[in-house]
Order: sequence, then structure tokens, then C-alpha cells
Amino acid sequence: MKNKFILVLLFSGILFTACKDDKLAPVAPNAVKPTAVTEALPHDTDDPSIWIHPTDASKSIIVGTDKDTDGGLYAFDLNGKILKKSIPLKRPNNVDIAYGLIIDGKKVDIAVTTERESNKIRIFSLPDLNPIDNGGISVFEGEELRDPMGVTLYTRPTDGKIFAIVGRKSGPSGSYLWQYELSGSGKYAAAKVVRKFGTYSGKKEIEAIAVDNELGAVYYCDEQVGIRKYKADPALNDNKELAFFGQKDFKADHEGIAIYKKTDSTGYILVSNQQANSFMVYPREGVNGNPDSYKLLAEVPTSTIECDGADVTSVNLGGAYNNGLFVAMSNGMTFHYYAWDLIQKRIDEAKK
Repeated sequence: MKNKFILVLLFSGILFTACKDDKLAPVAPNAVKPTAVTEALPHDTDDPSIWIHPTDASKSIIVGTDKDTDGGLYAFDLNGKILKKSIPLKRPNNVDIAYGLIIDGKKVDIAVTTERESNKIRIFSLPDLNPIDNGGISVFEGEELRDPMGVTLYTRPTDGKIFAIVGRKSGPSGSYLWQYELSGSGKYAAAKVVRKFGTYSGKKEIEAIAVDNELGAVYYCDEQVGIRKYKADPALNDNKELAFFGQKDFKADHEGIAIYKKTDSTGYILVSNQQANSFMVYPREGVNGNPDSYKLLAEVPTSTIECDGADVTSVNLGGAYNNGLFVAMSNGMTFHYYAWDLIQKRIDEAKK
């Protein structure tokens, strides 16, 4: 979670952020510089997600949230230019993307965002960003604590069913996260609750959530405490915590999670070390043959300031992004794009 009051100062070529609650946090002199920066949004960027074009990856888009009472989803091209804005949304927080939800007999790629002030999730078709949810789907119904924030989409490999895992500003430990099965109902998307799970420390909040479809895992950040891992498939009826890591690696808040896939089972988990303006990198496959053991591989300093959300792909998008693209939110109402090769270089250097 970003601090409300931010002052950006520049002294001798070094960028600092000053905020109400924290000490000055410099962007490191050796921070990775972005390959591109998006056009600025009107209010407050928070979370991005990458949609891969089915026939021409160079036409892929980044979908990002503008978090405000008069906010919305924005689509950007790979140069950072705004292509389209969705209908106005009431404080959209996080967003995720999935492919091939069956709506009215047709496969539709979707973006799902939390609409915090209405206590709903909103579902849009891609790449046109048209709403297909008949005004939105209420979440955490019957609960006193609602305020949806984080969201991630799990596509089950065995049958292609899509599930939304939704977090909130605060909630009870053991059922902080609710999982919804998405489906089509006539011309609209629908959702039903199929699972409630998730340990919560009570320290701050849970916002960042990410799913690894191939490995069947869901990760979420219990801010200022650590990163927790569970199985993603609700049909397994298994709510046991599989891993809890990164407890001592962060300056303060654990934030956005992005999963880079080298193969179906290997790669990296990148987590925003928000107040340090860096990303902590862990092995996707675990260590020493244990898929639930995570050792810090590298800390990669970036030019993003107090990053909340991030996403990454290993798909060749062309140009500088032949090995993929990493995108991260930054203060200044923008998203930063990084050619994956720049991130990989820092990881390789840390291994030496």
C-alpha cells in the first residue's frame, strides 16, 4: 500500500521519495532504467496485467487500473500509449487477465478488476474493454468487512475453468480470500463462491495475489509479514498453507507479485519491496527439489517508486521484448516497462 502523501525530490541526480510515514527512500543509483514509461493517468495507477494478442504478439496490450472514485481500466500499447479507457469505475484496485471464458457459446478473453467502492468485481472483454458483467458481481456478500482490493485469475489446466481469487482491505484469518468460479449466463459473465481460505497475520492487509496455473499454486502478500502459498484448485478441498517465505527480506510492505515462466515449471517469482524501490526474486520451482522452499536469489533495484502492482511475461513480444516484458506501477501515475533481459542480467549478476 502506498503512502498518501508523497513528495518527490531530486538532489545531485538522485531521486528520493519523501512520505508522511517513512524516511527518505532513494531510487538506487544503479537502478534498472525502464525501456518505456506509459502516458500518465489522471489519478492513481495501481496494478497492471498483460494481455497477449493471439496472432501477433507485438500487438499485445497492458491493462492497468486508475484507482479513484472516477477511475477505470486503461489499455496501453507496447510503447506506453493509451489506446482506450473503460467505462468509469468506482475505485478499481487490482486487475488480472484470463483467456477463453465461455460467454454465450463463444470464448472471450477477460480482464477482471475489483471495484472497491461498490463491493464488486467487474469483468471486461478483451481487447475492447467492454463490460460483460451486467453491472458487476457483488463479492463478500453477508460480510461486515468487504472493500475488495486484490484479485487474481486461475485457469485450471484440466478443464479450462476460470476462477477469481479475491482479497479485501481487511478480513478474518482463515477466510480472508474468497474464490469464485466464473461462467457465462446468457450474454453476461457470472460468478459463484466455491472456496474461502487464507491465513492473515492481522498486521496490515493482503492486496497482492498471483496464481501459477501450470504449478497450481496461489501466492499472496501478507503485508509487512511475508508471502504465503496455497494450492489454487478449489476441487482439491485443501486449504493447508504450503509455504511462508520472505519474512526477513523486505524493508516494510510486501507488494505486487509477478511470475516469470522459463518453462512450464521453472522461472522466477518477483515481489515488490515497496519502500525499497526494488524487487525480490525467488525461484519459481523452489530449491533443492522442494517446491515449497524459497531462497532469495536477488534483489533488483528498479526506477519504479513505491510499486504496488506488477506483471511479467516470457512471450516474445518483438523489438526489445524478445525475451518478454516486465511491467510495474510507479508513483507519478505511470507504469514502467522493462525488457526482461535487463532484469535477467541483474539476477545473473547476483548469482555470481
